[in-house]
Amino acid sequence: MDTGKQEPSLDDQLPQVSEENNRFESRKGFMKPEVISIAFVGHLGELALAGSSIANAFASVVGFTLLRGLGSALETFSGQSYGAKQYRMLGIHLQRGIVVLLLVSIPISIILTNAARILKFCRQDPQISEQAGQYARFLIPGVFGVALLECHVRFLQTQKKVVPMMISSGITTLLHVLVCWMLVVKYGLGLRGAALANSISYWINALLLIAYVWLSPSCKETRAEFSRDALHGIPGFLKLAIPSCVMLGLEVWSFEIITLSSGLLPNPKFESSVFSISYNMYFVAYMIPLGLSGAISTRVSNELGAGRPQAALLAVRVVVSLVMIEGIIMATFLISGRKLWPQLYSKEKGVVERVGNLLLFLALSHFLDGITSVLSGTCRGCGWQRIGAFVNFGAYYIIGIPSAVVLAFVFHMGGKGLWVGIILALFVQASLLAIVTLCTDWDKQARKAKDRIQDSTTEKHIVASA
Repeated sequence: MDTGKQEPSLDDQLPQVSEENNRFESRKGFMKPEVISIAFVGHLGELALAGSSIANAFASVVGFTLLRGLGSALETFSGQSYGAKQYRMLGIHLQRGIVVLLLVSIPISIILTNAARILKFCRQDPQISEQAGQYARFLIPGVFGVALLECHVRFLQTQKKVVPMMISSGITTLLHVLVCWMLVVKYGLGLRGAALANSISYWINALLLIAYVWLSPSCKETRAEFSRDALHGIPGFLKLAIPSCVMLGLEVWSFEIITLSSGLLPNPKFESSVFSISYNMYFVAYMIPLGLSGAISTRVSNELGAGRPQAALLAVRVVVSLVMIEGIIMATFLISGRKLWPQLYSKEKGVVERVGNLLLFLALSHFLDGITSVLSGTCRGCGWQRIGAFVNFGAYYIIGIPSAVVLAFVFHMGGKGLWVGIILALFVQASLLAIVTLCTDWDKQARKAKDRIQDSTTEKHIVASA
């Protein structure tokens, strides 16, 4: 570790990284263009990789997770309205969500502007904090793109219009590779270029979906001209949106807290780099359970809105079975390629070896996280966000994070201890959500969905007649 004013170059630090290989291990992942951007940043060196990792974790904690959590309330409102054939209400719910998420984006942007100061205050490495601050500032335009994107994704998802989202994501991904290469490599913007590429890609994806919603005949029944009705229903929206945000936030924040904690371990540049790669590999594998989570949320909300509770229960059973099979297959895939996959992110022998050793942990956590994702999707479809928030709080903040901290810093297990703590949290979360699902009165859930839909339509009629 360096002591003073003049930081040694990264090249000087690499021998030290190799010597630390056998002492530490690492951890897990979350979403989208960042996965590709991190692959580009990984070839800029450990400091850039660590800075982008911490910046992504910070942006997720203070911003993107809030937006996704608030937007997930639309899975309940829009999904149940669609199942009940209250098509015009989907457009009103969409507008309401956009207004709320854009307003929340303003304070998020202010926080990201001061990311470097906040990270230093939290005792993160000064060099890494400066790099993270640069990265975070160029993510700010993307915050508003994410706000629009999240609402339109939920709007289309609850109508089972998956193909347009798949096409827009495919186009965005291909363009993102090109934009990333141009900004990071061709024009030499490095870390800042990777963050700016993320922001551009969020806006491209959002604009493609907005164009589809307003131009496609398939959305004619569900889109609506902007109406003041959307503003009048904001308090009711927030009653479900805030628990949705807390439910998702408690889970994602715990992972990000663990990632930030890696910066407090000895040799933080190395540990943060390993965490960053592990995190992004985990997220790539997580795409299939994430898709199944969205699918079950839509199916459950549609069936409950249509008054078919047994069909909703059957869907849950089928998708849980599917995700367990997928978990076994993916775990085998990850472990068998443990020497190959890390090389996609880094050529440093020590980093590659350490990430390869962690893939057993990634495989186990992927299996457990697949089950929790599907059961969390069931929660959103039913409107159980408040229950989900309590479950996540207990699993992560009573069991997971304390265990991770004790194992990593008291028993000196380093990154491996942090990862074991998260696996314990996933096991507890999966168990508690399974108990809730098994004990559910599905006929009662269908009646609640009917009441929720009636409240929304009554509110609309009252506003229209005022």
